[in-house]
Amino acid sequence: MAARRNVVHSGEVTDAHRAGRPDSPAALADALRATGYLADDGLATAAYLALEMQRPLFCEGEPGTGKTALAQALAQVLGAELIRLQCHDGIDAAQALYDWDFPRQLLHLRALEAAASVDGSTLDADAVEASLYEDRFLLARPILRALRTVPAVLLVDEIDRADDEFEAFLLEVLSEHAVTIPEVGEVRAVVPPVVVLTSNRTREVHDALKRRCLYLWLDHPDVAREIEILRSRLPGVPERLAQQVATAAQKLRTTDLIKPPGVAESLDWARALQLVGARTLDVDSAARTLGAVLKYREDADRVRNRLDSLLAS
Repeated sequence: MAARRNVVHSGEVTDAHRAGRPDSPAALADALRATGYLADDGLATAAYLALEMQRPLFCEGEPGTGKTALAQALAQVLGAELIRLQCHDGIDAAQALYDWDFPRQLLHLRALEAAASVDGSTLDADAVEASLYEDRFLLARPILRALRTVPAVLLVDEIDRADDEFEAFLLEVLSEHAVTIPEVGEVRAVVPPVVVLTSNRTREVHDALKRRCLYLWLDHPDVAREIEILRSRLPGVPERLAQQVATAAQKLRTTDLIKPPGVAESLDWARALQLVGARTLDVDSAARTLGAVLKYREDADRVRNRLDSLLAS
């Protein structure tokens, strides 16, 4: 068996890693706004504390409330690499951590054997085995990449879709900021990544994981903030159109729909209306662009039959 080797990302923890970071919740809110993400006081404070306390930020809320976008905006603010781990039913530690590039290892082994047969040398078994587990054959998955990258924002998206076993594994990694690769040794983050976990609350996440994090519930924005988001992300959208789209989206969220629209759908809707030349949202323009905001035929049929009431002031 090859000798175990400790592999730790090189570098020193210095104040340089904190240089340029917002020094207050208000400063963070301003920095997020510069990226196009509008954060209220509660959100900015929770994100600021997560950065200062080096704790994961657990973001929970309905789909489309800006949870994933927050991680993306934080990465921009911090000048960090965004590394995303998309959770799904059946995800396991290997998919999140690492794998070995078996085809390349096999080619490497055959090359060594071919070279030895040409010159008549004898392969050293320990040396050959060690060479098979060099870093070039290691396929780093999101968590391992995040531990080895400085600076990094690790987005663990939709953790509620994973199972209990994966939650337990993730809890250990977030507590230790380190993993052990049997063939290599320990990989420990010199500078822990900023971690954002999101959940659409399709199931309850265990208390043990939540206790490790700072908690943030994200609601859909009110009309005024949604108008501000639309005008910020789509500077060319007419003020009247932004107001109508935001108001209609708010009404849709209180309608019995399979999938109520989030902010992303509001942005798509406003953009679609712009592209078809609409200056205001009326029955005709709404009917033509419903596919930008509603994603199920049943929802579209239900809304199309009552567009007059939806668009009434």
